[in-house]
Amino acid sequence: MASGLLIIDKGKGPTSHDIVEQVRKSLGIMQVGHAGTLDPFATGLLLVGFGKGTRLLEYLQGETKIYQIKMKLGLITDTFDITGTVMEENEIDADESTILEAVKSFVGTYAQVPPAYSARKYQGKKLYELARNGKIINLPPRDVKIHEISNVTVEIPYVEFTAKVSAGTYIRSLCMDIGYKLGCGATAIELRRTQVGKFKVEDGVRVDRLNEVERIEDLQAFVPLEGMLDYPKIWVADKDKIYNGIQPKVSDLQWYEKFEKDDMIQIFYHDKLVAIAIAERNSEFIDTLVRQGRNERIATLKKVIKTEGE
Repeated sequence: MASGLLIIDKGKGPTSHDIVEQVRKSLGIMQVGHAGTLDPFATGLLLVGFGKGTRLLEYLQGETKIYQIKMKLGLITDTFDITGTVMEENEIDADESTILEAVKSFVGTYAQVPPAYSARKYQGKKLYELARNGKIINLPPRDVKIHEISNVTVEIPYVEFTAKVSAGTYIRSLCMDIGYKLGCGATAIELRRTQVGKFKVEDGVRVDRLNEVERIEDLQAFVPLEGMLDYPKIWVADKDKIYNGIQPKVSDLQWYEKFEKDDMIQIFYHDKLVAIAIAERNSEFIDTLVRQGRNERIATLKKVIKTEGE
């Protein structure tokens, strides 16, 4: 079986782990993982790697994300979403223009406190596991970036909007923080992730459809290893050197794209991805090394991707 990535359109209800288990059963493979948790009440894009694709998931963790959000003002739950226990119900003392201004004010970088019910870990245990056992851990705030907020509609007590955010942003916390700014609190009641980096939910597949296809590679939702990342590429003449952990030098190169020193780069042999590395030189300086006949090392291997049968 091929290795790569599946663009999954998750429905409401299952956890991200549930989706991973369903993919394992459908593909008959144990090596499956995801790149970023999606809450059970949320729907939309979940990136699921399988086979050697799981080894590249870490490089997708830092991608920006786009969400469609609906929240209810005046309602506060312990989980900051509609699945939680109601803690407060408050009057809403704000008009439409005040609400619009408050929502838009979060564009930029701000210090966000992760919700107590989340998949973040504290001393090796997930926060939601601790919270369910009555141990509420308040982690320190960390900076997140709200790149853009658009399509805001207000029908009090409901507010809908689209947000493009940095990795690590909790939309439930963003909703609650908007509610706090308005003095009434707020709870996320609908959440749909529509994009992660370059991947879009309209290219996705529902997990229950995986059993309907003979070849997973025929799905539009399938992305091969070679298409998972957008790092600059170099091509080498001998893949076995890379497989044996030999650091690439100028003489190993056949071709290369433009990149800067310390960039993450992909190493290819023909049309096959064989490794991820960190550039020790920029591409322009490699041009100089070639002209001067200096066979110096040009990158440090970070992860060798050796496929089955090699």
